[in-house]
Amino acid sequence: MSSSPHATATKRGVGYWLRQLWVQVLIGVAAGIVVGAVWPSVAVQMQPFSDGFVALMKMIVAPVLFCTVVLGVGKVDSLGRVGRVGAKSLVYFVVLTGLCMAVGLIVGNVFHPGAGMHIAASSLSTDDLPEGTTSTHIDLPDFILSIIPGTMFSAFTEGEILPVMLVSVLFGIGIKAVGEPAQGLLRGVENISKIVFKVVGWVMRTAPLGAFGGLALTVGKYGIGTLHQLLILIAIFSATCVVFILVVFGGLLRYTGLSLFKLCRYLKEEILIILATCSSEAVLPRMVGKMEHLGASRPVVGLTLPAGYSFNLDGTAIYLTMSSLFLAQALDIHLSIGEQLVMLGIMMLTSKGAAGVPGGAFVVLASSVSIIGHVPMAALALIVGIDRFLNEGRILTTVLGNAVATIFIAKWEKEFDLERAKAVLDGKDVPPLGADEHRPVPVLPDATPAPAAAG
Repeated sequence: MSSSPHATATKRGVGYWLRQLWVQVLIGVAAGIVVGAVWPSVAVQMQPFSDGFVALMKMIVAPVLFCTVVLGVGKVDSLGRVGRVGAKSLVYFVVLTGLCMAVGLIVGNVFHPGAGMHIAASSLSTDDLPEGTTSTHIDLPDFILSIIPGTMFSAFTEGEILPVMLVSVLFGIGIKAVGEPAQGLLRGVENISKIVFKVVGWVMRTAPLGAFGGLALTVGKYGIGTLHQLLILIAIFSATCVVFILVVFGGLLRYTGLSLFKLCRYLKEEILIILATCSSEAVLPRMVGKMEHLGASRPVVGLTLPAGYSFNLDGTAIYLTMSSLFLAQALDIHLSIGEQLVMLGIMMLTSKGAAGVPGGAFVVLASSVSIIGHVPMAALALIVGIDRFLNEGRILTTVLGNAVATIFIAKWEKEFDLERAKAVLDGKDVPPLGADEHRPVPVLPDATPAPAAAG
Protein backbone atom coordinates (compact mmCIF):
# COMPACT_ATOMS: atom_id res chain seq x y z
CA MET A 1 0.00 0.00 0.00
CA SER A 2 1.38 3.39 -0.99
CA SER A 3 2.17 5.93 1.68
CA SER A 4 0.01 9.02 2.13
CA PRO A 5 1.10 12.37 0.67
CA HIS A 6 1.58 13.74 4.21
CA ALA A 7 3.81 10.82 5.20
CA THR A 8 5.81 11.22 1.99
CA ALA A 9 6.23 14.94 2.59
CA THR A 10 7.62 14.37 6.08
CA LYS A 11 10.35 12.14 4.65
CA ARG A 12 11.65 14.86 2.33
CA GLY A 13 14.89 16.00 3.87
CA VAL A 14 17.69 18.18 2.52
CA GLY A 15 19.04 15.31 0.43
CA TYR A 16 15.71 14.90 -1.33
CA TRP A 17 15.51 18.57 -2.35
CA LEU A 18 19.14 18.68 -3.46
CA ARG A 19 18.34 15.90 -5.91
CA GLN A 20 15.66 18.00 -7.62
CA LEU A 21 16.83 19.45 -10.92
CA TRP A 22 15.10 22.80 -10.40
CA VAL A 23 16.75 23.19 -6.98
CA GLN A 24 20.15 22.41 -8.48
CA VAL A 25 19.54 24.99 -11.22
CA LEU A 26 18.55 27.59 -8.60
CA ILE A 27 21.78 26.89 -6.72
CA GLY A 28 23.71 27.35 -9.97
CA VAL A 29 21.90 30.64 -10.64
CA ALA A 30 22.64 31.97 -7.13
CA ALA A 31 26.30 30.92 -7.34
CA GLY A 32 26.64 32.58 -10.74
CA ILE A 33 25.24 35.87 -9.45
CA VAL A 34 27.57 35.84 -6.44
CA VAL A 35 30.66 35.07 -8.51
CA GLY A 36 29.70 37.69 -11.10
CA ALA A 37 29.21 40.38 -8.45
CA VAL A 38 32.26 39.58 -6.29
CA TRP A 39 34.81 38.34 -8.86
CA PRO A 40 33.77 39.76 -12.26
CA SER A 41 37.14 38.99 -13.87
CA VAL A 42 36.74 35.35 -12.89
CA ALA A 43 33.05 35.29 -13.81
CA VAL A 44 33.60 36.17 -17.47
CA GLN A 45 35.76 33.06 -17.76
CA MET A 46 32.78 30.86 -16.77
CA GLN A 47 31.18 31.22 -20.20
CA PRO A 48 32.34 27.73 -21.36
CA PHE A 49 30.00 26.17 -18.75
CA SER A 50 27.00 27.88 -20.32
CA ASP A 51 28.19 27.41 -23.90
CA GLY A 52 28.92 23.74 -23.24
CA PHE A 53 25.47 23.03 -21.85
CA VAL A 54 23.74 24.83 -24.72
CA ALA A 55 25.94 22.98 -27.23
CA LEU A 56 25.03 19.62 -25.67
CA MET A 57 21.33 20.42 -25.89
CA LYS A 58 21.61 21.64 -29.48
CA MET A 59 23.43 18.40 -30.27
CA ILE A 60 20.38 16.38 -29.26
CA VAL A 61 17.68 18.68 -30.74
CA ALA A 62 17.81 17.24 -34.28
CA PRO A 63 17.38 13.57 -33.17
CA VAL A 64 14.56 14.59 -30.82
CA LEU A 65 12.73 16.47 -33.57
CA PHE A 66 13.23 13.68 -36.10
CA CYS A 67 11.86 10.97 -33.81
CA THR A 68 8.99 13.15 -32.57
CA VAL A 69 7.82 14.28 -35.99
CA VAL A 70 8.29 10.91 -37.74
CA LEU A 71 6.36 9.08 -35.03
CA GLY A 72 3.69 11.77 -34.95
CA VAL A 73 3.14 11.70 -38.72
CA GLY A 74 3.77 7.98 -39.19
CA LYS A 75 1.19 6.96 -36.56
CA VAL A 76 -1.51 9.45 -37.51
CA ASP A 77 -4.70 7.88 -38.85
CA SER A 78 -4.75 10.02 -42.02
CA LEU A 79 -2.44 12.45 -43.81
CA GLY A 80 -5.33 14.90 -43.97
CA ARG A 81 -5.08 15.19 -40.22
CA VAL A 82 -1.44 16.26 -40.56
CA GLY A 83 -2.41 19.03 -42.98
CA ARG A 84 -5.26 20.13 -40.73
CA VAL A 85 -3.01 20.44 -37.67
CA GLY A 86 -0.39 22.30 -39.70
CA ALA A 87 -2.95 24.73 -41.12
CA LYS A 88 -4.47 25.47 -37.71
CA SER A 89 -1.01 26.01 -36.24
CA LEU A 90 -0.05 28.51 -38.95
CA VAL A 91 -3.31 30.45 -38.50
CA TYR A 92 -2.67 30.61 -34.75
CA PHE A 93 0.97 31.68 -35.27
CA VAL A 94 0.05 34.50 -37.67
CA VAL A 95 -2.66 35.87 -35.37
CA LEU A 96 -0.44 35.76 -32.27
CA THR A 97 2.55 37.28 -34.07
CA GLY A 98 0.41 40.17 -35.31
CA LEU A 99 -1.02 40.70 -31.84
CA CYS A 100 2.45 40.72 -30.26
CA MET A 101 3.76 43.26 -32.73
CA ALA A 102 0.72 45.46 -32.24
CA VAL A 103 1.29 45.34 -28.47
CA GLY A 104 4.94 46.38 -29.00
CA LEU A 105 3.83 49.37 -31.08
CA ILE A 106 1.15 50.43 -28.60
CA VAL A 107 3.47 50.24 -25.59
CA GLY A 108 6.23 52.10 -27.46
CA ASN A 109 3.83 54.89 -28.42
CA VAL A 110 2.36 55.18 -24.94
CA PHE A 111 5.58 55.13 -22.85
CA HIS A 112 8.12 56.57 -25.36
CA PRO A 113 11.10 54.66 -23.90
CA GLY A 114 13.63 56.40 -26.20
CA ALA A 115 12.34 59.93 -25.79
CA GLY A 116 14.73 62.45 -24.25
CA MET A 117 17.97 60.82 -25.42
CA HIS A 118 18.33 63.25 -28.39
CA ILE A 119 21.15 61.31 -30.02
CA ALA A 120 22.51 62.63 -33.32
CA ALA A 121 22.67 59.96 -36.03
CA SER A 122 26.06 61.36 -37.15
CA SER A 123 27.55 60.37 -33.77
CA LEU A 124 26.81 56.67 -34.28
CA SER A 125 28.94 54.11 -36.06
CA THR A 126 28.30 50.58 -37.30
CA ASP A 127 31.73 49.62 -35.96
CA ASP A 128 30.07 48.88 -32.60
CA LEU A 129 27.71 46.28 -34.08
CA PRO A 130 28.37 42.52 -33.94
CA GLU A 131 30.19 41.06 -36.94
CA GLY A 132 27.77 40.13 -39.71
CA THR A 133 24.89 42.30 -38.49
CA THR A 134 25.11 44.90 -41.24
CA SER A 135 25.60 42.37 -44.02
CA THR A 136 22.74 40.07 -43.13
CA HIS A 137 19.61 40.51 -45.22
CA ILE A 138 16.48 38.43 -44.93
CA ASP A 139 13.72 38.22 -47.49
CA LEU A 140 10.89 35.75 -47.96
CA PRO A 141 12.29 33.80 -50.98
CA ASP A 142 15.67 33.33 -49.28
CA PHE A 143 13.97 32.24 -46.08
CA ILE A 144 11.85 29.64 -47.90
CA LEU A 145 14.86 28.30 -49.80
CA SER A 146 16.86 28.08 -46.57
CA ILE A 147 14.38 25.49 -45.30
CA ILE A 148 15.52 23.04 -48.00
CA PRO A 149 18.78 21.33 -46.93
CA GLY A 150 21.58 20.48 -49.36
CA THR A 151 20.98 16.77 -48.72
CA MET A 152 18.62 14.81 -46.54
CA PHE A 153 21.48 14.09 -44.13
CA SER A 154 22.96 17.60 -44.07
CA ALA A 155 19.76 18.80 -42.40
CA PHE A 156 21.02 17.12 -39.23
CA THR A 157 24.47 18.74 -39.38
CA GLU A 158 23.52 22.34 -40.20
CA GLY A 159 21.98 22.96 -36.77
CA GLU A 160 18.74 24.55 -38.01
CA ILE A 161 15.25 23.46 -36.96
CA LEU A 162 13.22 23.95 -40.14
CA PRO A 163 15.33 21.75 -42.47
CA VAL A 164 15.10 18.94 -39.90
CA MET A 165 11.34 19.51 -39.71
CA LEU A 166 11.02 19.27 -43.51
CA VAL A 167 13.01 16.04 -43.75
CA SER A 168 11.16 14.53 -40.78
CA VAL A 169 7.71 15.37 -42.15
CA LEU A 170 8.58 13.95 -45.58
CA PHE A 171 10.05 10.82 -43.97
CA GLY A 172 6.95 10.35 -41.82
CA ILE A 173 4.64 10.85 -44.82
CA GLY A 174 6.73 8.32 -46.75
CA ILE A 175 6.32 5.75 -43.98
CA LYS A 176 2.59 6.38 -43.91
CA ALA A 177 2.32 6.09 -47.70
CA VAL A 178 4.28 2.81 -47.87
CA GLY A 179 2.11 1.28 -45.18
CA GLU A 180 2.73 -2.16 -43.65
CA PRO A 181 6.21 -2.77 -45.18
CA ALA A 182 7.49 0.35 -43.38
CA GLN A 183 6.04 -0.49 -39.95
CA GLY A 184 9.26 -2.18 -38.89
CA LEU A 185 11.16 1.02 -39.62
CA LEU A 186 8.59 3.00 -37.63
CA ARG A 187 9.09 0.69 -34.65
CA GLY A 188 12.83 1.21 -35.06
CA VAL A 189 12.40 4.97 -34.87
CA GLU A 190 10.33 4.48 -31.72
CA ASN A 191 13.14 2.47 -30.12
CA ILE A 192 15.66 5.11 -31.16
CA SER A 193 13.48 7.77 -29.53
CA LYS A 194 13.74 5.91 -26.20
CA ILE A 195 17.53 6.04 -26.46
CA VAL A 196 17.49 9.70 -27.49
CA PHE A 197 15.39 10.72 -24.50
CA LYS A 198 17.60 8.70 -22.18
CA VAL A 199 20.53 10.78 -23.48
CA VAL A 200 18.50 13.96 -22.90
CA GLY A 201 18.12 12.94 -19.26
CA TRP A 202 21.89 12.56 -18.95
CA VAL A 203 22.57 15.89 -20.63
CA MET A 204 20.13 17.62 -18.29
CA ARG A 205 22.41 16.71 -15.39
CA THR A 206 24.72 19.50 -16.61
CA ALA A 207 21.96 22.15 -16.46
CA PRO A 208 23.11 23.58 -13.07
CA LEU A 209 26.59 24.17 -14.52
CA GLY A 210 25.05 25.86 -17.54
CA ALA A 211 22.97 28.10 -15.29
CA PHE A 212 26.01 28.98 -13.20
CA GLY A 213 28.12 29.91 -16.24
CA GLY A 214 25.34 31.93 -17.89
CA LEU A 215 24.55 34.09 -14.86
CA ALA A 216 28.20 34.55 -13.86
CA LEU A 217 29.01 35.82 -17.36
CA THR A 218 26.02 38.19 -17.48
CA VAL A 219 26.62 39.79 -14.07
CA GLY A 220 30.40 39.85 -14.40
CA LYS A 221 30.53 41.29 -17.91
CA TYR A 222 27.67 43.81 -17.86
CA GLY A 223 26.67 44.68 -14.31
CA ILE A 224 23.67 46.80 -13.41
CA GLY A 225 25.69 50.02 -13.34
CA THR A 226 26.47 49.88 -17.07
CA LEU A 227 22.84 50.12 -18.17
CA HIS A 228 22.12 53.79 -17.28
CA GLN A 229 19.08 55.17 -19.11
CA LEU A 230 18.69 51.98 -21.13
CA LEU A 231 17.26 50.40 -17.99
CA ILE A 232 13.94 51.99 -18.86
CA LEU A 233 13.75 50.02 -22.12
CA ILE A 234 14.58 46.80 -20.27
CA ALA A 235 11.95 47.55 -17.60
CA ILE A 236 9.21 48.46 -20.09
CA PHE A 237 9.94 45.49 -22.35
CA SER A 238 10.07 43.06 -19.43
CA ALA A 239 6.85 44.43 -17.97
CA THR A 240 5.14 44.16 -21.37
CA CYS A 241 6.19 40.52 -21.69
CA VAL A 242 4.90 39.74 -18.19
CA VAL A 243 1.55 41.46 -18.81
CA PHE A 244 1.21 39.75 -22.19
CA ILE A 245 1.88 36.37 -20.60
CA LEU A 246 -0.63 37.02 -17.82
CA VAL A 247 -3.41 38.45 -20.00
CA VAL A 248 -3.11 36.68 -23.37
CA PHE A 249 -1.56 33.35 -22.44
CA GLY A 250 -3.54 33.27 -19.20
CA GLY A 251 -6.75 33.92 -21.13
CA LEU A 252 -6.03 31.21 -23.70
CA LEU A 253 -5.31 28.71 -20.94
CA ARG A 254 -8.49 29.65 -19.09
CA TYR A 255 -10.34 28.86 -22.30
CA THR A 256 -8.80 25.40 -22.27
CA GLY A 257 -9.66 24.99 -18.57
CA LEU A 258 -6.11 25.23 -17.21
CA SER A 259 -4.18 27.63 -14.97
CA LEU A 260 -1.21 29.68 -16.23
CA PHE A 261 0.46 29.64 -12.82
CA LYS A 262 0.17 25.87 -12.56
CA LEU A 263 1.64 25.51 -16.05
CA CYS A 264 4.57 27.74 -15.06
CA ARG A 265 5.11 25.61 -11.96
CA TYR A 266 5.06 22.49 -14.16
CA LEU A 267 7.68 24.10 -16.42
CA LYS A 268 9.74 25.62 -13.60
CA GLU A 269 12.93 23.76 -14.52
CA GLU A 270 12.70 24.85 -18.15
CA ILE A 271 11.99 28.47 -17.14
CA LEU A 272 15.04 28.58 -14.88
CA ILE A 273 17.24 27.10 -17.60
CA ILE A 274 15.95 29.65 -20.13
CA LEU A 275 16.65 32.59 -17.81
CA ALA A 276 20.13 31.30 -17.04
CA THR A 277 21.31 30.25 -20.50
CA CYS A 278 19.28 32.58 -22.79
CA SER A 279 18.65 29.62 -25.08
CA SER A 280 15.25 28.28 -26.13
CA GLU A 281 16.75 25.23 -27.86
CA ALA A 282 18.20 24.14 -24.53
CA VAL A 283 14.72 23.15 -23.33
CA LEU A 284 13.08 21.97 -26.58
CA PRO A 285 13.71 18.24 -26.00
CA ARG A 286 12.16 18.38 -22.53
CA MET A 287 9.28 20.54 -23.74
CA VAL A 288 8.36 17.85 -26.26
CA GLY A 289 8.18 15.21 -23.55
CA LYS A 290 6.37 17.42 -21.06
CA MET A 291 3.69 18.51 -23.51
CA GLU A 292 2.95 14.87 -24.37
CA HIS A 293 2.92 13.90 -20.70
CA LEU A 294 0.53 16.78 -20.04
CA GLY A 295 -2.04 15.25 -22.39
CA ALA A 296 -1.49 16.71 -25.88
CA SER A 297 -1.44 14.10 -28.65
CA ARG A 298 1.83 13.17 -30.30
CA PRO A 299 0.89 14.46 -33.80
CA VAL A 300 -0.02 17.89 -32.41
CA VAL A 301 3.11 18.11 -30.27
CA GLY A 302 5.32 16.81 -33.07
CA LEU A 303 4.08 19.40 -35.56
CA THR A 304 3.09 22.45 -33.49
CA LEU A 305 5.88 22.73 -30.93
CA PRO A 306 8.93 22.47 -33.26
CA ALA A 307 7.28 24.67 -35.91
CA GLY A 308 6.54 27.25 -33.23
CA TYR A 309 10.27 27.67 -32.63
CA SER A 310 10.47 29.33 -36.06
CA PHE A 311 6.96 30.65 -36.72
CA ASN A 312 5.63 31.58 -33.26
CA LEU A 313 8.29 33.85 -31.77
CA ASP A 314 6.01 35.92 -29.55
CA GLY A 315 8.76 37.54 -27.50
CA THR A 316 10.76 38.41 -30.61
CA ALA A 317 7.66 39.97 -32.20
CA ILE A 318 7.16 42.34 -29.24
CA TYR A 319 10.90 43.12 -29.23
CA LEU A 320 11.08 44.02 -32.93
CA THR A 321 8.40 46.71 -32.95
CA MET A 322 9.21 48.14 -29.52
CA SER A 323 12.96 48.33 -30.21
CA SER A 324 12.38 49.96 -33.60
CA LEU A 325 10.26 52.66 -31.97
CA PHE A 326 12.86 53.10 -29.21
CA LEU A 327 15.61 53.73 -31.78
CA ALA A 328 13.47 56.20 -33.71
CA GLN A 329 12.56 58.09 -30.54
CA ALA A 330 16.19 58.14 -29.37
CA LEU A 331 17.19 59.81 -32.66
CA ASP A 332 14.15 62.15 -32.61
CA ILE A 333 12.73 60.50 -35.76
CA HIS A 334 8.95 60.73 -35.96
CA LEU A 335 7.16 57.71 -37.45
CA SER A 336 3.57 58.22 -38.51
CA ILE A 337 0.90 55.62 -37.80
CA GLY A 338 1.00 54.61 -41.47
CA GLU A 339 4.78 54.13 -41.38
CA GLN A 340 4.46 52.08 -38.20
CA LEU A 341 1.85 49.82 -39.79
CA VAL A 342 4.10 49.29 -42.82
CA MET A 343 6.92 48.43 -40.41
CA LEU A 344 4.64 45.92 -38.66
CA GLY A 345 3.78 44.25 -41.97
CA ILE A 346 7.44 43.93 -42.98
CA MET A 347 8.42 42.54 -39.59
CA MET A 348 5.62 39.98 -39.81
CA LEU A 349 7.68 38.43 -42.62
CA THR A 350 11.23 39.03 -41.40
CA SER A 351 10.46 37.71 -37.90
CA LYS A 352 9.80 34.25 -39.34
CA GLY A 353 13.50 33.90 -40.06
CA ALA A 354 14.71 34.77 -36.57
CA ALA A 355 15.32 31.18 -35.48
CA GLY A 356 17.36 30.34 -38.56
CA VAL A 357 19.73 33.33 -38.54
CA PRO A 358 23.02 33.56 -36.61
CA GLY A 359 22.49 36.28 -33.99
CA GLY A 360 18.75 35.65 -33.83
CA ALA A 361 16.37 38.50 -33.10
CA PHE A 362 19.05 41.23 -33.15
CA VAL A 363 20.04 40.34 -36.71
CA VAL A 364 16.38 40.24 -37.76
CA LEU A 365 15.95 43.70 -36.22
CA ALA A 366 18.94 44.90 -38.26
CA SER A 367 17.49 43.39 -41.42
CA SER A 368 14.09 44.98 -40.77
CA VAL A 369 15.64 48.40 -40.09
CA SER A 370 17.58 48.21 -43.35
CA ILE A 371 14.45 47.29 -45.33
CA ILE A 372 12.23 49.96 -43.77
CA GLY A 373 14.88 52.68 -44.03
CA HIS A 374 13.46 55.15 -41.50
CA VAL A 375 16.15 54.51 -38.86
CA PRO A 376 19.88 54.35 -39.71
CA MET A 377 21.56 50.99 -39.22
CA ALA A 378 24.15 52.58 -36.91
CA ALA A 379 21.39 53.25 -34.35
CA LEU A 380 21.49 49.55 -33.43
CA ALA A 381 24.70 50.30 -31.52
CA LEU A 382 22.49 51.91 -28.86
CA ILE A 383 20.96 48.60 -27.75
CA VAL A 384 23.61 46.03 -28.63
CA GLY A 385 25.02 46.22 -25.09
CA ILE A 386 21.70 45.34 -23.45
CA ASP A 387 20.50 42.82 -26.00
CA ARG A 388 21.31 39.92 -23.70
CA PHE A 389 19.00 41.36 -21.02
CA LEU A 390 16.22 41.87 -23.55
CA ASN A 391 16.83 38.32 -24.73
CA GLU A 392 15.65 36.97 -21.36
CA GLY A 393 12.13 38.31 -21.88
CA ARG A 394 12.11 37.37 -25.57
CA ILE A 395 12.93 33.72 -25.03
CA LEU A 396 10.78 33.21 -21.93
CA THR A 397 7.73 34.68 -23.69
CA THR A 398 8.40 32.63 -26.82
CA VAL A 399 8.81 29.29 -25.04
CA LEU A 400 5.73 29.81 -22.86
CA GLY A 401 3.87 30.93 -25.97
CA ASN A 402 4.70 27.71 -27.78
CA ALA A 403 3.60 25.63 -24.80
CA VAL A 404 0.26 27.48 -24.79
CA ALA A 405 0.00 27.11 -28.58
CA THR A 406 0.48 23.35 -28.33
CA ILE A 407 -2.24 23.06 -25.68
CA PHE A 408 -4.60 25.34 -27.61
CA ILE A 409 -4.14 23.53 -30.95
CA ALA A 410 -4.52 20.14 -29.26
CA LYS A 411 -7.82 21.26 -27.70
CA TRP A 412 -8.91 22.76 -31.04
CA GLU A 413 -8.23 19.35 -32.63
CA LYS A 414 -10.01 17.60 -29.74
CA GLU A 415 -6.77 15.75 -29.02
CA PHE A 416 -6.11 17.01 -25.52
CA ASP A 417 -6.77 15.04 -22.34
CA LEU A 418 -7.99 17.84 -20.07
CA GLU A 419 -8.53 15.67 -16.99
CA ARG A 420 -5.04 14.25 -17.27
CA ALA A 421 -3.61 17.77 -17.69
CA LYS A 422 -5.39 19.01 -14.57
CA ALA A 423 -4.07 16.05 -12.57
CA VAL A 424 -0.51 16.60 -13.84
CA LEU A 425 -0.59 20.33 -13.07
CA ASP A 426 -2.00 19.62 -9.59
CA GLY A 427 1.03 17.40 -8.91
CA LYS A 428 -0.99 14.20 -8.59
CA ASP A 429 0.39 10.78 -9.39
CA VAL A 430 -0.51 10.19 -13.02
CA PRO A 431 0.07 6.78 -14.61
CA PRO A 432 2.53 6.79 -17.52
CA LEU A 433 1.11 6.74 -21.00
CA GLY A 434 1.46 3.60 -23.08
CA ALA A 435 4.42 3.19 -25.40
CA ASP A 436 2.10 3.48 -28.40
CA GLU A 437 0.75 6.84 -27.21
CA HIS A 438 3.56 9.02 -25.90
CA ARG A 439 7.09 8.97 -24.58
CA PRO A 440 7.99 9.73 -20.95
CA VAL A 441 9.52 12.99 -19.84
CA PRO A 442 13.32 12.67 -19.42
CA VAL A 443 13.99 13.49 -15.76
CA LEU A 444 16.68 13.13 -13.14
CA PRO A 445 16.27 10.53 -10.42
CA ASP A 446 13.74 11.56 -7.75
CA ALA A 447 12.63 14.63 -9.74
CA THR A 448 8.98 15.59 -9.35
CA PRO A 449 6.54 15.49 -10.96
CA ALA A 450 8.01 12.52 -12.83
CA PRO A 451 6.17 9.96 -14.90
CA ALA A 452 7.57 6.48 -14.86
CA ALA A 453 9.16 5.13 -18.01
CA ALA A 454 6.70 3.78 -20.52
CA GLY A 455 6.55 0.07 -21.01
